[in-house]
Amino acid sequence: MNILNIDILKKLSLLLLVLFAVACHDNLEEPYENRVPTEEVDYTIAEDMILPLYGAYSEFYMKRGWEGIPLLSVRGDDVNAGGYGDQQPFFMTDRYVYDQGFWMYNSLWGLEYTTIFRMFDAVEQIELYREYSNNPNADQYIAETHVMKGWLLRNLALTWGDILIPETSDPSDMLLTDVSTYNEVMQYVSDLMDEAIPNLPDMLPSERTDVKGGITKYTALAIKAMVNLELKDYQKVADATSQIISSNKFGLHDDYYALFKKDGELSKENLLELQFSDYGQSTGPQEAYLFGFYGPQNWTPKVEGAQPGWGFYEPSMKWIKFMLDREDNTRLQTSVLFTNKGINAIKEDPKYATLPAWISNITPSGDAIADYPRANFASGKHYLPTDQLTPGRNDYGNGKNYTLIRYAEILLIHAEALVQGATSSAMTADAAVNEVRRRAGLEAISGVDIEQVLDEKFAELAMEHGARFSDMVRYQKYDELSYSDRYDESDGVRYFTADKVFLPYPLAQLDQLPNLKAHANN
Repeated sequence: MNILNIDILKKLSLLLLVLFAVACHDNLEEPYENRVPTEEVDYTIAEDMILPLYGAYSEFYMKRGWEGIPLLSVRGDDVNAGGYGDQQPFFMTDRYVYDQGFWMYNSLWGLEYTTIFRMFDAVEQIELYREYSNNPNADQYIAETHVMKGWLLRNLALTWGDILIPETSDPSDMLLTDVSTYNEVMQYVSDLMDEAIPNLPDMLPSERTDVKGGITKYTALAIKAMVNLELKDYQKVADATSQIISSNKFGLHDDYYALFKKDGELSKENLLELQFSDYGQSTGPQEAYLFGFYGPQNWTPKVEGAQPGWGFYEPSMKWIKFMLDREDNTRLQTSVLFTNKGINAIKEDPKYATLPAWISNITPSGDAIADYPRANFASGKHYLPTDQLTPGRNDYGNGKNYTLIRYAEILLIHAEALVQGATSSAMTADAAVNEVRRRAGLEAISGVDIEQVLDEKFAELAMEHGARFSDMVRYQKYDELSYSDRYDESDGVRYFTADKVFLPYPLAQLDQLPNLKAHANN
């Protein structure tokens, strides 16, 4: 049966999610915005059921605005906002001074919720294929959209605390939606993952052939562990991480430096990884994340013509000194792009007047980082060596994937749950921490406690996606978030207090959502 008489909302959904030409299924190869809609869809073509799922992935990948992860991360003591110039409210967010009218806050809110609505759209289309064809994959495809939705809701709650949980694809329904508390959101996501897990593939994301790098049951288990960590239900955390560990499917990538480059893409370490590509072609369609936000503002690249970044995202001096004190060289060299100005700034502290000889403004890949006004350092985890760029593609980090969940984090979350009283037969806390330390070239430790686990998370996950800020808030270590990057603390001290845990709701959203406004005023 060819379904022709659908209402206008369904047509809009199809325009956004379903009707497009797909050149290669494995990597969603043709950019979403270039896919050409038609007026009709034949829901009896069973193999086309995957098309709305492709649309959901494309929305999930392409609508991850560059402002999202920085707003989660910049308030941690591992990351500073680059200063000097525009985006001053972002700089002040790093100092816990929040501007409700700042466009980045509203943009992030809008992007995350718009993507959630697209997940509902995709489900509606998948259900139509289920009704008119005999494709048995509907439950799996719907489960994948649930995992994406759960990740987005978790991020919204981490940023704003109490939020709205949409229940339909119609944005106008949000006008009547009650505000859910932080814990209610985390529990909702945990329950959503429980619903999804039985229907998801039992494999590595890299083993999927229909959506390469796509969601599996282990992605959902990871998110379940993360939200239950926020709920402090440590046994549920341990149960979820134990399933991942006991699967024996995952492992740490051998080379920490390469993990964040092309060689680390689709690694057995990655549980959730946004896929981007220019398909090895110098021109034409591509899917790319805007890594320029994270990159140095000035450099002499190994490959002539490669563009620098914007200089807005800086590893903190506090974190660098923490790593120097630990002699944690592998992770430090991977995670920081040094300028000569930054190296000299470290040496201003007499304790660090003599630095290891390997610290240089030239990366191990041969790109030279020049001084620039906004920051002293840039993130090495968001850096793609210029000799890994496709010739002709010169934008900073062009074609690089973005990893959101790594097995290293699962191991450390597992250890955290165990030292907080949970039990597991899958792996001890010591073994989990030492597996991560071993890759970093550090000696094993024994009898790990919560402070050692948090330190290891600080070292391993810095600059990635705000894990450090969440850890410090969860344990109310507000003094760690009140820090200076000057050794004498003569100026530049950040002062964190409990009322700064969440960003204020964007003014534009308060104007549109009466329940949100009423909640904010209570």
